[in-house]
Amino acid sequence: MGKIANDELLKKIGDKFPGQVNVLGADYGLLTVETGRAQITELLTFLKTDPALQFIFLTDITAIHYPEKEMPIGVIYHLHSLTTNTRIRVKVFLPAEDVHIPTATVLWDGANWMERETYDFFGVIFDGHPDLRRILNVDDMTVFPMRKEYPLEDPNRIDKKDYFFGR
Repeated sequence: MGKIANDELLKKIGDKFPGQVNVLGADYGLLTVETGRAQITELLTFLKTDPALQFIFLTDITAIHYPEKEMPIGVIYHLHSLTTNTRIRVKVFLPAEDVHIPTATVLWDGANWMERETYDFFGVIFDGHPDLRRILNVDDMTVFPMRKEYPLEDPNRIDKKDYFFGR
């Protein structure tokens, strides 16, 4: 089987999910689509089980935080079809006050640790996850370090003052 063209992939997704999936771009040939939290499990199931697509390898689950946007938390899935050597990126954006999304562990066992890491660093809660707890940070940590909620540098540091650098 040869590589699936992005147009063909979009047509298959559009036929199955009319009006529910938006194209965000295809930078460097990697198709990026966006959907809602209500459709994510069904879309991932379709991409994995469709005989022509076969996106059976979940490469990564991660998140991103855009504090200036209305929907600031984005959950990002990278899928790879090993039979056609095609990749796709799926994004779901969530409001900051409701960061719940269904788990992908029902489709891929490997999603377990990826979702735990995403929870640990971004605070995204994967509903239905078998063991959602911190994986890299200490258990009693109350913040999520990858969210852009704090200034980049401590304003009280004196070693970064301009007069130390001749300015």
